[in-house]
Amino acid sequence: MKTKTILFIVLLLLATACKPEQTSWKAYFSPKGGCTEAVVREIEGAKISILVQAYEFSSAPIADAIFLAFKKGVKVKVILDKSNVTEKYSAATFLQNHQIPVWIDRKHAINHNKVMVVDDAIVITGSFNFTKKAEESNAENLLVIKSKELAKKYTENWEEHKEHSLHFGR
Repeated sequence: MKTKTILFIVLLLLATACKPEQTSWKAYFSPKGGCTEAVVREIEGAKISILVQAYEFSSAPIADAIFLAFKKGVKVKVILDKSNVTEKYSAATFLQNHQIPVWIDRKHAINHNKVMVVDDAIVITGSFNFTKKAEESNAENLLVIKSKELAKKYTENWEEHKEHSLHFGR
């Protein structure tokens, strides 16, 4: 619990350290606190790009929203933890089958990130895994931060992880 609280405070401080007129944030908490709906809403509003970096990803509503954004021309790229490579049909398989580029981070013991960067301006992050269980059963948090400065830092980090990740399905 201490780690989640510290993460929340650090992210809040980062968000408020940016220019106040350009930064806003919303916090959500699960279970049943609207985290999935908030993620889907931001994805649906995407016009240019979505970068995803996720530890667990099995939420059908989030995967569907990503696919629909991709279908309307939004550039989508996804990095997932190696635990998403299973013999069962997974979000990695679903996204790859819909021509969405997916990489698997095999360098780290766990790629524990739960991040999306939307249109180089919005960061979605927190302890919230992109799963049904995270929305319905777990105690998790989600921040939606509108900050181009913060989005740039998260994009740089995403690119660093992509460099050591393997393209899924190849």
